[in-house]
Amino acid sequence: MRFDPDRLDRRDARAVRALLPLVKALNARYARLRRDGLEHIERVAREPALFVSNHNGGITGADVACTLGTLWETLGEDAPLYALAHDSVMRHATVIGRVIQRFGALRACPDNALAALASGAKVLVYPGGELEAFRRSSRRDEIVFGARSGFVRVAQRAGVPIVPIVAHGAHRSAFILHEGEAIVRALRLDRLARVQRFPIALALPWGLAVGPWAPYLPLPFPVRLRALPPIRFSARDDPDAGRELVRTRMQRALDAMAREAKKR
Repeated sequence: MRFDPDRLDRRDARAVRALLPLVKALNARYARLRRDGLEHIERVAREPALFVSNHNGGITGADVACTLGTLWETLGEDAPLYALAHDSVMRHATVIGRVIQRFGALRACPDNALAALASGAKVLVYPGGELEAFRRSSRRDEIVFGARSGFVRVAQRAGVPIVPIVAHGAHRSAFILHEGEAIVRALRLDRLARVQRFPIALALPWGLAVGPWAPYLPLPFPVRLRALPPIRFSARDDPDAGRELVRTRMQRALDAMAREAKKR
């Protein structure tokens, strides 16, 4: 059967239910996950919502498992929840795409997010994408969205709240030495694969991991998640100003979490 990365009906609640115990165990024992603010997720349990999180470490970073696992636990495995995955993975790495689609992955584009929200589902998005996931380790405590405001426009069109979820510690899954912007330009990956970063990182088990598609074993640093109060925008609000409001609130939370981690 031809793979369609945009289909909503491929999510399998049975697959989520089967995977969740393993995700919970890994989050608790390996990532040593701590969470707070779950009441803000519960506030939108009965309505469609857009969960917005900061991205750390690429396709095998600890933040995805920690965030999805938390949402599955809080909302229930049967609750319709989708996560927007990078276009190059869903279009070109179809072996991976077929697998993660069963757990709610959709090709990242506004139309797919709007379709999921219109169906009554919730959607998890990482607006910073590879800009944020592959930022240098010296910038690990920064929220990086660039000029991307599409997630605010989606929330406005769908009339749904944005619930920010901030991750701290997950970016230490690997030590990114170089973001690789020059490599992207030289290989024209921005046009060929819609990729804007080509990271070079120290990571297990390779030692040196090169490129955005290199899977690795996350280093066992503790991860903390903090959900923030829902934010609602009207159709009249400026999307760029909305993006900055969300980013600023998330950055304020990340700064606080970084200070708290230093005290432990």
